[in-house]
Amino acid sequence: MVLKVYVSGMSGNKEVKKRQQRVLMILDSKNIQYDTVDITEPGKESEKELMQNKSTSNGGTVSDPEPRHPLPPQIFNDEDYCGDYDAFDMANEIDTLEVFLKLAPADTTAVSTAQIELKQENGEAKKEEAEAEGESEDKDKPEGGEGDTNGETAEKAEV
Repeated sequence: MVLKVYVSGMSGNKEVKKRQQRVLMILDSKNIQYDTVDITEPGKESEKELMQNKSTSNGGTVSDPEPRHPLPPQIFNDEDYCGDYDAFDMANEIDTLEVFLKLAPADTTAVSTAQIELKQENGEAKKEEAEAEGESEDKDKPEGGEGDTNGETAEKAEV
């Protein structure tokens, strides 16, 4: 399988250019092999049509949140659509880039699921520790503290 990154070499939009550079930089830093397809080159009209027809996300930018056609970069694994820049960036942030790019075997997802469960368990353990600390603080408070003001208003209401 060949990873393809569809880019525009003649984009006038600075945000699109930055996004394209970031995708390529991340792929290079992770030693992931890919082919760059410049949809603005002469003779690449069929590639451009393929990108526009198969892309399910438009890759909206701040200046153009809902473009008519999908904006580069768009990422494909052969003919399978992987996603746009936002999906790529999110997958990179949560360390699921290989799954996003459809490069990882099924076993890798099991490992990442186990890591997620471990993180959740650690989060619950921290919550339990915080609750235990909260209870010990309640025990340290004298009984005639904040509770009396509520009790006094209840007694006045009865009288």
